[in-house]
Amino acid sequence: MNEQKFITYLERYHQQQSAHQEKSADELAERKVHAEEMQKYNKVRLLKMTAEDVFSLLSPLWAMGMWGNKHYKIDNLIETNGIELIRAQFANLLYGKDSLAKRWDEFRQKVKGIGPAIMSEILNKSFPNECILWNSKTKTGFTILEVPNTPKYDSAMDGKMYAYLSECGKNMLRLAKQKGYNDLENLIALDYFIWQEVQKDIDEPVTVEAMEVPKTKKESGFVHNDIRDKIKDIGECLGFKATTEVKVANGAKVDAVWEVSIGNMGRIIYVFEVQTSGSIDSLILNLMKAKNNKAVQGIVAVSDTEQLEKIRKEVEVLPGVNNEIKYWDYTEVLEVHEALQKANESINKLGLVPVSL
Repeated sequence: MNEQKFITYLERYHQQQSAHQEKSADELAERKVHAEEMQKYNKVRLLKMTAEDVFSLLSPLWAMGMWGNKHYKIDNLIETNGIELIRAQFANLLYGKDSLAKRWDEFRQKVKGIGPAIMSEILNKSFPNECILWNSKTKTGFTILEVPNTPKYDSAMDGKMYAYLSECGKNMLRLAKQKGYNDLENLIALDYFIWQEVQKDIDEPVTVEAMEVPKTKKESGFVHNDIRDKIKDIGECLGFKATTEVKVANGAKVDAVWEVSIGNMGRIIYVFEVQTSGSIDSLILNLMKAKNNKAVQGIVAVSDTEQLEKIRKEVEVLPGVNNEIKYWDYTEVLEVHEALQKANESINKLGLVPVSL
């Protein structure tokens, strides 16, 4: 980390805090209240959660800010995963006996539709001295502060990386106190410091860089699930009923589906298959089987630039197929998701839709 840059931001932050004491105190107090509410969810309470309890747990999170109708989103998470799995995995994530890194990886592998932003916010508010909150603003702040190995994508956020970043956050707290700055009480306050002071100090918006090809089986799985879930989010933002891991025809279980009903005329379905590893022929065959469902109006292969070019070459020699499959690059998926997230968060701040809906 660039310590001099960190100290410069700390000094500026300290001056801002002193100049706006009442406003800063109110905002930090609000964060403390959020944390105290989260800490009421002990292991016993998590294991007994009802659907409404899950809503109470998730709806106040900042990571849910892009969703206007939070009940719709959370009900969908429960339907997709089952409430028993959600109970068990939240209880294990917070209070399991394995290392934090192992508990994090198990949660990511088993629970669909809940990524690092939600997971880390719950951990941060539950254990504000041990666990960092990780979202796009934190990533921007860590990048500006030149923290080594700051991940570019959620897919790189495995348990080992999250534990490392939490240690980086704790090191920042220690350094701040050594230099005589006591404004950063814990990792919740560190997040406020990054949000309030560091990440805003950027001349141009951070652009999404091209996603790298996964190097390991675990990384490949995280990339696959991250992109799959973001495609689902995009569909929901656009007004579709979006689901993952869906059987749409005999022999065709696909990664993501967008569906819309048109009055009494029936359904229109768009199908997405995410390719991170495995056989290209299997992907093509799966998409073509999906077309046997007459409601399927579009089939889309989603992968990195290199893989998409290979898929195109395979498809070119297949009569009647080459014009059917559409192609979507990982990086474009990330760009669309980020843009929709920012737009929805801005609109939702207007309070047009009550949180209880």
